[in-house]
Amino acid sequence: MSYKRIMLKLSGEVFSAKNRDGIDHESLMHVARQIIPLARIAQIVIVVGGGNIWRYRDTKDSGIERTVSDAMGMLATIMNSVALQSALEAFDIQTRVLSAIDVPQLAEAFIKRRAIRHLEKGRVVICAGGTGNPYFTTDSAAALRALELGCDVFLKATNVDGVYDKDPKKYRNAKLYSKVTYQDALEQHLNVMDQAAFSLCSDQKLPIVVFNFFSKGALLKAAKGEKVGTVVRE
Repeated sequence: MSYKRIMLKLSGEVFSAKNRDGIDHESLMHVARQIIPLARIAQIVIVVGGGNIWRYRDTKDSGIERTVSDAMGMLATIMNSVALQSALEAFDIQTRVLSAIDVPQLAEAFIKRRAIRHLEKGRVVICAGGTGNPYFTTDSAAALRALELGCDVFLKATNVDGVYDKDPKKYRNAKLYSKVTYQDALEQHLNVMDQAAFSLCSDQKLPIVVFNFFSKGALLKAAKGEKVGTVVRE
């Protein structure tokens, strides 16, 4: 079963070269190429993080106050979103960036009806600027936009193969789950996404698929509802 309308959450790190910050051209174009097949089979909403440019938890010692730092992070998501728009349009994929922060020279303001109209016209919609408020992660922004826009699934692209019972980078015997319920994820303290975002998805019964973005074909499989990564649902 292919999903009709998909929320794709990308971390900002997918745009950077290995062990480097910023936006790497080859990485950016690679991401765009992965999205092209999706745009041909479904309506796509994308939320991009800004961690490759600025993220509060990595810059706590900077002396910059939290709300200001979070605002800088939201601006970083706009930079990544505009870059992704440019990359997708290089492949003739019609794209619109809608921002929770008012930057009319770069993006349209996020309005639900406008976003849905773009999707219905076959355009990829990139939601930038987080929620527009501090103290919320881009996971929360993605969950919120997914529910507002009536997405059928939340695809969370990561650098691991799915949800494990413990950190697979630290423990060689970590167990990968193929399916897990919202309740089991809570009780076992599985690190699916931040708590606010997970609660939104759980309350509204929005399925979550956690998969490795760098695994060949994984994104398209997830979009088609095929077996890949970990599915979190009722």
